[in-house]
This record gives sequence, C-alpha cells and structure tokens, in this order.
Amino acid sequence: MPTGIVKWFNATKGYGFIKPDDDEADVFVHIRAVEKAGYTALVEGARISFERKTGSSGKVSAENLRIG
Repeated sequence: MPTGIVKWFNATKGYGFIKPDDDEADVFVHIRAVEKAGYTALVEGARISFERKTGSSGKVSAENLRIG
C-alpha cells in the first residue's frame, strides 16, 4: 500500500492532494474517501497510506485511507 503525506486538504471544497513517498504524481483525495475512512478532514503534513484507484476518466484518486 503506497504511503505519503497530505500536501493539502480543504474540507469546505471537499478535496485535496497527497504527495506520495514514491515520487509519483500527487494523488487527488475526495472528501468521500476521507469520510469512508472515518475522518471528517485531513491535516496538512499528516502521514497517510492509501490505495490508488483509476476512474473511468483515467484520473487517479486515493481510496482506503489510513492515517499514521
């Protein structure tokens, strides 16, 4: 499971980005994935593990989040 840090997250807008440790492109994270993991928001700089999911449009997003 990839790991990284929360680059930024805006709970009002409902999304943010994770900077992966593997130096791949930043990964989009939506508020639904955050809420599904049992959180209400993400804190900038927090360590996080996640799974990459490619949507039908070809965009990659983070799912199955774990903080710590």
